[in-house]
Amino acid sequence: MTTMTKNTAPAPAPTPGALPLPPGTARALAYAGAAGTLISTFLSWTYTEEFPGNLTVYGYPGGLQLLTLTGALLTLAFLLSGQGLRGLRWLTPGGPNGAVRLLALGTLGVTGYTVGAIIKNLGGLINVDPGGYIAVTMALIGAIGALGLPSDLPDNPDNPPANPWERIVHSLKAPAPERLRDLPGTAEILIISASFAVGLYLFTFGIDTEYPELFVGFMVLVAFLFPALGRAGLTGRLGQLTAKHRNVTVTAAFVAAFVFPFTQSNDAYATIGTNILIFSTVALGLNVVVGLAGLLDLGYVAFLGVGAYTAALVSGAPTSSIGVTFPFWAAVLTGAAASLVFGVLIGAPTLRLRGDYLAIVTLGFGEIFRIGVQNLDGTSGPDITNGPNGIPNIPEVEILGFNLGEEHTILGFELGRFSNYFLLMLVCTIIVVTIFRRADQSRIGRAWVAIREDETAARAMGINAFRLKLLAFALGATLAGVAGTVQAHVQYTVTPEQYQFVEAVPPNSAFLLAAVILGGMGTVSGPLIGAALLYLIPAKLQFVQEYQLLLFGVALILLMRFRPEGLIADRRKQLEFHDTGQLDVPKENSDLNKAGV
Repeated sequence: MTTMTKNTAPAPAPTPGALPLPPGTARALAYAGAAGTLISTFLSWTYTEEFPGNLTVYGYPGGLQLLTLTGALLTLAFLLSGQGLRGLRWLTPGGPNGAVRLLALGTLGVTGYTVGAIIKNLGGLINVDPGGYIAVTMALIGAIGALGLPSDLPDNPDNPPANPWERIVHSLKAPAPERLRDLPGTAEILIISASFAVGLYLFTFGIDTEYPELFVGFMVLVAFLFPALGRAGLTGRLGQLTAKHRNVTVTAAFVAAFVFPFTQSNDAYATIGTNILIFSTVALGLNVVVGLAGLLDLGYVAFLGVGAYTAALVSGAPTSSIGVTFPFWAAVLTGAAASLVFGVLIGAPTLRLRGDYLAIVTLGFGEIFRIGVQNLDGTSGPDITNGPNGIPNIPEVEILGFNLGEEHTILGFELGRFSNYFLLMLVCTIIVVTIFRRADQSRIGRAWVAIREDETAARAMGINAFRLKLLAFALGATLAGVAGTVQAHVQYTVTPEQYQFVEAVPPNSAFLLAAVILGGMGTVSGPLIGAALLYLIPAKLQFVQEYQLLLFGVALILLMRFRPEGLIADRRKQLEFHDTGQLDVPKENSDLNKAGV
């Protein structure tokens, strides 16, 4: 009689992490480092209050210590979620360890930066209390342990990591989350609303930071936090929900934006928000040309200038050579129409060119516009734009007796001048986003994408490429003109120097193009986020303005290396640049973009 034994395959060994540590040891180090870092925030990191944030108090974290505390708490939460702790398992649908590594590295980055800033600002290591050394040491231990955790993805035997750097990059990846289980509709809507509420809080915190060190630390933590959420699979899950409830998502996004000025007690911070909306809207208009139709336009800022100068001329400015006063709605339509005409006049003879040749011609148009309005001063040419002095003292916008230049009380909140203009610009942004979404989802939008991917093949399929490219150019110019009319009133004056290809302060064509590429070409939310980042960082860190172009170049190089599809990308770009088995976006939806956010 023979005994039958059941053959069972051995369980696959876990894929080693970036550092050669036993899984148990690595997890213990990660726990110890995160817990020790958290405790260190209740110690004094420096003995003097000269460093902003008052890091001298025992038992009460302050300033940058709060960022370290946040990073340590998140690291512990994701560690516990990875071990299946009930109530936290929802945090890691895409894998238990990828997010932990990024959060541990972010915590180390914030802590190391804080101690380094203390040493630099106060003049030496002597200014660091033992609590600071403990914080850096424990954060480093936590990062080492996190890097030693097993990878969430198995090694590819056909293409194993060739060096330690590739091993680290591989260990940070996570598999795509499974299809989201259906939840009650009310719960899904609450999750979407809560997500935008958190986003509003983060944005408001970034704008309200009172000193540069706190803003830099905040950006370091956020730079690791959002990729960590993606590695954990949470952004993929959120994308599934936003695809299912697109109208709710759009509404939640604009409600969050509407609430922003009511959270600001300082009108200077509302100024930043207003300018971000202006330049984000212009970048979205450029996205029609570059992202949808694939036309490289290096002089797009000129259309913004056309709208601004037109509004200045017809809004009753004392130095206007026309001498008419249009109501605001008529000024907006006039500025949009003027930009449309310029778009057609410039596009008609140039859009038969392609690639670099088209880019050179559009760059020339941008410079011709700037030099032209500078010479229309009554001496070198007709007296229309007041030459290099521009058109100052543009009147405030008044809508239905509501003067946006004056303070107003709404629901018990005091709204200053820039808060009023923020709400006005928000309405314009809603209009531009609606136009972009409708165009993208139409037959014309699909034809633009076909031209962008392969113009020769599109022509062979019967698409009139020239007519559709001219339409994209005209639509993009019109949207820029709408934003330009608001910008003219916000800034009181328009001058030729505001509309250059390159300048330390936006708007300029280089800034707008970088915002589109950084955010994600062809998406709705990409240019909005890209423009917000590229404007907010120089606005909060004045020294960065001197190195703006250098930082643009570095950011684009890093983007092409690690995320060539942009910060926000649709599924087409994901499929083009990445292995389809490792996408972190759901099949039904690219991301928040498809919901129109």
